[in-house]
Amino acid sequence: MASTLITGISELVTNDPHASDLLGAVVDAALVVDGDRVAWTGPAHLAPAADTAVDVGGRAVLPGWVDSHSHLVFAGDRAAEFEARMTGTPYAAGGIRTTVAATRAATDEQLTAHVAALVGEMRRQGTTTVEIKSGYGLTVRDEARSLAVARQFTEETTFLGAHVVPADTDPGAYVDLVTGPMLEAAAPHARWIDVFCEEGAFDAGQARAVLAAGAAVGLRGRLHANQLTYGPGVRLAAELGLVAVDHCTYLADADVATLADSGTVATLLPGVEFSTRQPYPDARRLLDAGVRVAIASDCNPGSSFTSSIPFCVALAVREMGMTPAEAVHAATSGGAAALDRADVGRLVPGARADLLVLDAPSHRHLAYRPGVPLVTSTWLGGRPTGALVGPS
Repeated sequence: MASTLITGISELVTNDPHASDLLGAVVDAALVVDGDRVAWTGPAHLAPAADTAVDVGGRAVLPGWVDSHSHLVFAGDRAAEFEARMTGTPYAAGGIRTTVAATRAATDEQLTAHVAALVGEMRRQGTTTVEIKSGYGLTVRDEARSLAVARQFTEETTFLGAHVVPADTDPGAYVDLVTGPMLEAAAPHARWIDVFCEEGAFDAGQARAVLAAGAAVGLRGRLHANQLTYGPGVRLAAELGLVAVDHCTYLADADVATLADSGTVATLLPGVEFSTRQPYPDARRLLDAGVRVAIASDCNPGSSFTSSIPFCVALAVREMGMTPAEAVHAATSGGAAALDRADVGRLVPGARADLLVLDAPSHRHLAYRPGVPLVTSTWLGGRPTGALVGPS
């Protein structure tokens, strides 16, 4: 396998867990890629030889973003709903049903092309690993095909049949469908199972039943919880030992303590609060309590139609009490933890050579220059890419 020396790095963010600082940052750095893996990192003057060399011209290099929460398989548009929220209409989970109707009507080819376009946007902004959920089909056929579409782009696929109860459907009967025939059809295409445990969606007992059924066929659990109000979802996630619980907007002191004790990752989704005008989660409170935090896009057509992790990083710094380093760490190493991945979200020997190059000397510019397209190149599996190159 050919090796490549990347040099001219003003700041290299490694996220080395053994480093003395959070980001494991190295200034005037270099990195060696061998095949699809990182082979060496350190000061440029100590760099070993490689088959080829690339000089990034004094730019910063970071691990690729790990977006651990997205809903990319959908059809239709909800821009009018967004406009209404901006003029005072409150957000409610029921808007999901609008997207369900459009998604059911779309062909597999239309859904695949739409996901490809969104993943392309993500790649251009530095995202190298993305989780994709179903949840806009809500029938046996449409949930299975949504996951089959998602699996073309990532191995991190999540069955979210328990997104909302379809209109004119008995909730108990629908939970039976989700835990029975729908799960059977979806499981071959999924790694994870998720539930929207929230007012207007599924209660704690229903969520527990869905997660237990998923675990019985080998799917690992995660939860949407505490997005719209205080509730039992975060505590349920911790009790069940789930890897991650997402949203975490409304947290009681007991919820924070439970998260800290359990080790469950709190995935924060600042694009949602931007789009819904709800209060932002208090990341400072979580971090100070010792909770592991991730940041993800929650890219979806209703409550957060952004594919941009740089935008989410800037929001986290401005609105959620995070430092630039904490926000970058949450969107890389934190996202990897939320997916239980040790091979991504860091640039250390043996990790996947998934990285981004900023047209800036430091990670701080992501928050300092919000809205500016600072990512000049994205490397996936050891090579720069502007195109889709398979699952990660």
